[in-house]
Amino acid sequence: MSAEPAPAVREPGRHVLILGGTTEARRLAEALARDPWCAAAYRVTNSLAGRVGSPVLPPGETRIGGFGGVEGLAGWITAHGVTHVVDATHPFAERMSFHAAGAAALTGVPVLALRRPGWSPGPGDAWTFADDLAGAAAVLPSLGGRAFLTTGRTGLHSFAHLTDLWFLVRSVDPPEGPVPPRLETVLARGPFGLEQERELMARHRIDVLVTKDSGGDATAPKLTAAREAGIPVLVVRRPPVPEGPARAESVETALHWLGAGADGTL
Repeated sequence: MSAEPAPAVREPGRHVLILGGTTEARRLAEALARDPWCAAAYRVTNSLAGRVGSPVLPPGETRIGGFGGVEGLAGWITAHGVTHVVDATHPFAERMSFHAAGAAALTGVPVLALRRPGWSPGPGDAWTFADDLAGAAAVLPSLGGRAFLTTGRTGLHSFAHLTDLWFLVRSVDPPEGPVPPRLETVLARGPFGLEQERELMARHRIDVLVTKDSGGDATAPKLTAAREAGIPVLVVRRPPVPEGPARAESVETALHWLGAGADGTL
């Protein structure tokens, strides 16, 4: 019986920095760790912002916290021999995306923006769009009085002045800072299925859903539940992103960009 080939020796210069915190970032790290050839060839560092108290850590090395702007990120990339940067941050983490593009320009290290496609309304949807949270807060009172607010706990201050509306917020950690006075918080970690979203909206008599255009399948069931119940949806559009970096909408495309096959092999 012939022996199995030994795993490839990791190339010293092949170091991938994944700016993460999203489902896509975790799946990319898992794909690179799953195959022994990729695991041997790539050193992977996952960077998390640290906004969640107990994050689910992906495979590979992990660092938590900011870099100190464009120069700080560029310095970290240089000091740690990073050869590829994958910006797989949340579509609304625009500051980090611009920092990644700026650091790539300073260091010459290529950066890929791994960003899931946004959502589009379909038959039966009643969507209203806003450019930002302030715009959403301005139009919200005309759409309903009991809002399921799914725009993130750090942006609740934008709705704090809406004293006549009742809000339901769901987050991993309790909200901080100014919040609407009529607020109920559900502490839970997703993803949440369609039946859970149906039950939650019905139990709290939700008559308007507020969300960011995060895209992806993980948080889409709430949109289906709203459509079924005839509940209007207020959608905050995505912010601008840097024009320079290469773009990918799937983990498979990101693997090809890194030089790995769609199945995770080199």
